[in-house]
Amino acid sequence: MDLASLIREVPDFPKPGIRFKDITPLLRDPRALQEAVQALAAPWRGQGVSAVLGIEARGFVFAPAVALALSAGFVPARKPGKLPCQTVQQRYGLEYGTDALEVHADALRPGERVLLIDDVLATGGTLAAACALAGRLGAQVVGCGVLIELCALGGRQRLAVPVASVIQA
Repeated sequence: MDLASLIREVPDFPKPGIRFKDITPLLRDPRALQEAVQALAAPWRGQGVSAVLGIEARGFVFAPAVALALSAGFVPARKPGKLPCQTVQQRYGLEYGTDALEVHADALRPGERVLLIDDVLATGGTLAAACALAGRLGAQVVGCGVLIELCALGGRQRLAVPVASVIQA
């Protein structure tokens, strides 16, 4: 199945000059969604992953399903102020601004093998922040899985862990 054909590009969203990758057509197709989840999980099978950290918001779509495929748990990395208990926060830059991610301070155990999942790898800021959060909690990041990698933006070079992408654009 050609998953890339189910990604819609929206110009000038969320601001002028950005070409937003809309994954909702892919999500609407059950076969495509199943194939995307399996493709995200495949590189990490047999790697001892015990937790999958999904990045808000679109990483939440894939991370729980990938966690189930790997017989692992799911940990949400959320925007500030969304988690009810003590959190650890990491700020980061985006190609169109700044933001921050938080996880519960007890979400990951020291030495735990964690896979990070997001929908798009652009400049790498979001995934680098998530790697930093996992590291601050003592977890070992096994790698990062993304549905779409925007190769021209070089985000992979900001990450010191293996990266697997389903679609390269």
